[in-house]
Amino acid sequence: MVAIAENVQHRLTIQTVEIAPNTTAIRSLDWDRDRFDIEFGLQNGTTYNSYLIRGEQTVLIDTSHQKFRQLYLDTLKGLVNPKTIDYIIVSHTEPDHSGLVEDVLQLAPRATVLASKIALQFLEGLVHDPFSKRIVKSGDRINIGKGHEIEFVSAPNLHWPDTIFSYDRKTQTLFTCDAFGMHFCDERTFDEDLEAIEADFRFYYDCLMGPNARSLLNAMKRMNELGKINIIANGHGPLLHHHLDVLTECYQSWSHRQAKAETTVGLFYVSEYGYADQLAMAIAEGIQKTGVATEVIDLSTAGIQEIQELAGRASGLIIGMPPSTAIAAQAGISSLLAVAKNKQVVGLFESYGGDDEPIDTLRRKFIDLGVKEAFGAIRIKDVPSDATYQLCEEAGTDLGQLLVKERNIKQIKSLDVNMEKALGRISSGLYIVTTKKGNVSGAMLASWVSQASLQPLGFTIAVAKDRAIDSMMQIGDRFVLNVLEEGNYQELKKQFLKRLRPGADRFAGVKTRTAKNGSPILTDALAYMECEVQSSIECSDHWILYCTVDEGRVSKPDAFTAVRHRKVGNYY
Repeated sequence: MVAIAENVQHRLTIQTVEIAPNTTAIRSLDWDRDRFDIEFGLQNGTTYNSYLIRGEQTVLIDTSHQKFRQLYLDTLKGLVNPKTIDYIIVSHTEPDHSGLVEDVLQLAPRATVLASKIALQFLEGLVHDPFSKRIVKSGDRINIGKGHEIEFVSAPNLHWPDTIFSYDRKTQTLFTCDAFGMHFCDERTFDEDLEAIEADFRFYYDCLMGPNARSLLNAMKRMNELGKINIIANGHGPLLHHHLDVLTECYQSWSHRQAKAETTVGLFYVSEYGYADQLAMAIAEGIQKTGVATEVIDLSTAGIQEIQELAGRASGLIIGMPPSTAIAAQAGISSLLAVAKNKQVVGLFESYGGDDEPIDTLRRKFIDLGVKEAFGAIRIKDVPSDATYQLCEEAGTDLGQLLVKERNIKQIKSLDVNMEKALGRISSGLYIVTTKKGNVSGAMLASWVSQASLQPLGFTIAVAKDRAIDSMMQIGDRFVLNVLEEGNYQELKKQFLKRLRPGADRFAGVKTRTAKNGSPILTDALAYMECEVQSSIECSDHWILYCTVDEGRVSKPDAFTAVRHRKVGNYY
């Protein structure tokens, strides 16, 4: 049985579905959300999933986003008398899942909150009245009757440091919050259509789970010890059931590949302080584009041994400045300095928490140790904007590219000389891709462009995964393809080839005008086309994007497109 309550004006709906005996999913469907968390774009909205289990006692697992406050609370009261709720399991305290915990506690005053130690510490700052609480960790269980015995699994850093999973042995349902989720809004409760969800499932993994691949593998090892899992009841998107084995195997293979990456960066910060979570994840996303693994540690809760173990084997260190009053975090940074090596690189960023430890003192200490600075310290003077997150992502990409530079040179030298020369004989045109989202603009020089269809008019373009513009070239994004003119392209080519510091204005000094889709048109280009990304294919170190053309114009009908002839085919 499915029931749907609706708020048409904001396209927010609530879906309730019996997913297993005595188990109801309460899914808050956010149809129009187009940005999330670390400022990555969404193509298909998202959901916030909550669950109700009714044995002899009643358990609520997670709540919803505050934007659903009235819809959610009305729905919950329609399912159960809130005063009869015995337990509220908080899988983690990110606001999209815990945003209504305080409201539910007001309706369910006798409920006991079950969560990790860190989560309860966070909740004490969010809930203004005293509440009953109990710390749970791996192996702990509660028996709520009618055969429902719930076992807990610690799963820190997925993707917050306070995460726990919950497993109901009766229904063989594992409640995983962010892990195994996807930002995909659909009335189908389960993963019936694998083809429809697989791109969003992978994109979600890359953005949120990939930076914590080792933590994910540890959590999956504990999952395997639970026994058979029939349903993964996640926190976002369709629940996993029909293709559960396929999708969990994807997580295994992706995480093994990420964890075994030749190069690792340790990212150290204080979660839940200022904007540290969002800034750190934006930097991590940039690093991942270069094929470098990222492991995340919360300085305020991790042990000194754990911090030093990661810092000792990492090729790069990124540190979000903690509050000056956080004694544990200060001790963690001191332990980092004790094991830092001159072959490592470091990047520092402020968290904009109001009490950040001064950045220059720590920066000088690393430089004195011979540690190379991968990017200029990121100093946040205002509430982070889209441009701030782009700066962080570009800084992460710069750091990753610096770390893999030597490895890439070795790979280039290893190829057969005749083969690389033969491949280089494939000629191509010269183009500049320009795009804009909100207040953020991006551009790149492109040459791997080829017409791919006549009806509709379309072409393909290859975009390297480590390009900062990658996040602005997702399905549904619009951009302009500028065609460079033979004999009159050197200045534009030079402008868009040169390496800029993260956050710098790529269009400084370039004449532009605005296309109908909002992207910049280069005035000195031979021609331009307004385009939209329709689909993408992962192809090793590039994405192959199929794009359609909405309109275009040629400024010089008798001129020719600039053509590039390479000598070798194994690098640009």
